[in-house]
Amino acid sequence: MTPYTFNGPAWQESWDRQQEAYLPDREERFAAMLDAVEAVTEWPAPRILDLAGGTGSISLRAQRRFPQANTTLLDLDPVTLTIARATLDERSTVVTADLLTPKWTAALPHRDYDAVLAATALHWLTPERLTALYAEIRTVLRPGGILVNADYMPDDGLPELSKRLGDRADARREARYAAGAVLSWSAWWEHAGTDPTLAPLVEERNRLFPGDHHQEWLPPASWHVRALRDAGFTEAGLIWRGAQDAAVAGVR
Repeated sequence: MTPYTFNGPAWQESWDRQQEAYLPDREERFAAMLDAVEAVTEWPAPRILDLAGGTGSISLRAQRRFPQANTTLLDLDPVTLTIARATLDERSTVVTADLLTPKWTAALPHRDYDAVLAATALHWLTPERLTALYAEIRTVLRPGGILVNADYMPDDGLPELSKRLGDRADARREARYAAGAVLSWSAWWEHAGTDPTLAPLVEERNRLFPGDHHQEWLPPASWHVRALRDAGFTEAGLIWRGAQDAAVAGVR
């Protein structure tokens, strides 16, 4: 029998497959986010904060796009942080911090990031906390730096079409789950709970995030743009849209 060894890249791949089923246009949003970083960066080594970065999906793609990039990944989830630490190289710093408190900025190794990027990661915050977080993010960006947040942000001008697009995506995803083509979100976490390295961390995660910590409040992109302007960003707007998801950007 082959001895057990935790394999970070294999778990990273497993996470990517699960996320790609949930978000079919995931790579498109990542590309749009990195295009925005490239647009505000005049050197080949941008300093990027991967906020609530999970397993490091953004960091890995940023390092491929910008081979000299310096990335900081910040998260609280012990499972995804373990996968990130086992996958990312010396160009990335991984830190643990809680975005529910403004003290998260104290964990950062820098305070002059070229870009802060978040993808499908901040929708569980309350409107009050997310509004405050946008202002806190601005303080860790250099002048001219950019924040990009990609998440579920429906178009309030197309409510019925957005719903139909969402229903279509849900049906295609459920068909893949039913055929066993990919693990669902819940099945992935159940599988992680069987791994000798990750199992105790899954238990720790369940203590940190009891029950469903996602909020039912899911505002349209227009709300985020207003919140970014209220937080003091000089420019704010939409840089990408895919069905019910979008990416908004704020320039300091």
